Amino acid sequence: MQIHPLITDSKDLAQLCERLARSPWVAIDTEFMRENTYWPDLCLVQIADAQEAAAIDPKAPGLDISPLLDLMVHNEEVLKVFHAGGQDLEIIYNLTGKTPFPLFDTQIAAMALGLGEQIGYGNLVDAWMGISLDKGARFTDWGRRPLDKRQIDYAIGDVTYLIQIFPKMLDRLRSTGRGDWLDQEMERLADATNYENKPEDAWRRVRISSKKPEVLGRLRALAAWREQEARDKNMPRGRIVKDETLADLASHPPRSQEDLSKVRGLSGAWKSNDIGSRLIKALAGARPLTRDEMPERDPRRPGLGKDGALVADLLKLLLKIRAKEIDVAPRLVARSDDLEMLAAGVREGLPILQGWRYEQFGHDALALVEGRLAFAVVDGRLQMTRAKEVKEVKS
Repeated sequence: MQIHPLITDSKDLAQLCERLARSPWVAIDTEFMRENTYWPDLCLVQIADAQEAAAIDPKAPGLDISPLLDLMVHNEEVLKVFHAGGQDLEIIYNLTGKTPFPLFDTQIAAMALGLGEQIGYGNLVDAWMGISLDKGARFTDWGRRPLDKRQIDYAIGDVTYLIQIFPKMLDRLRSTGRGDWLDQEMERLADATNYENKPEDAWRRVRISSKKPEVLGRLRALAAWREQEARDKNMPRGRIVKDETLADLASHPPRSQEDLSKVRGLSGAWKSNDIGSRLIKALAGARPLTRDEMPERDPRRPGLGKDGALVADLLKLLLKIRAKEIDVAPRLVARSDDLEMLAAGVREGLPILQGWRYEQFGHDALALVEGRLAFAVVDGRLQMTRAKEVKEVKS
């Protein structure tokens, strides 16, 4: 495989992307910093196919990265391979308003192959190639220039190994018949709505005990205000106001801007500065949530109650047993919410009652909640038994 020097020239990048566009798949990774910014600061992009690999410096003066973005979001002939690609996709979405398609995530694929729910890249490389990666550069400040050869080599390793591992994983998935298991997960990962960050919805991420419409209305207004302040200043939202302070302001709103000096988590300067004025203005414009706007539990999901919670616990135990038997990560088969809804009596629209999930787990889960399957200890070992067998064991 040819490893290119760090790409900082628009012509070199365009030519690279033109060649990669003829490949059936490419591996992609990014390095970024976000500790001191609202928006992730893209510092490096690594990309490879079976013939060549390169690191691209998006901070290089005058570099036009549009050919790279076109390859990622507009070329549907090339499969884009990531490992734990959620944050990479967020960056691409922020730059283009779209997500790469089609895509493949090796961390998700690893779940279908029994390698755990969140296997790290280093462990993936060790498991598939028997290579221990040098982790010395993982705490690099990727925004600082110049980058030395060791840093660039470390970064490129994230795609040079990935491009070799991917076809091996694909062959294993095909041989085990599990390729189709990943379709729903990849579609979920590629869904652009996962990466939208609407200020008007920011309040839903803030924990607050009150369920009063007027309190939640104030929280919505304050969270939207904070989101806009953080964007305008390109600063982490927690640097503007922390979540707990925001919740306190919503629950116990100050009567005037001068009262902000008494709020824990705000400095005394807020009683007279411009940002304090904007906060008070946001509070003044708040309105209670309407009934339709109030957060609700999933309408399909009635309350579990004590007995239902115990049934959900049994389903989780069953999931562990079945996942171990078929050598797959439990989270790929079922999520806790689905198990709780099944325990509460829901039957429609549950992924575990459809397709391969039903075949591998759902039919047993349904049998358990309907009394046709039970746990039993036979010769000191936990076993699943059908209803008829349960009677025989008891007798």
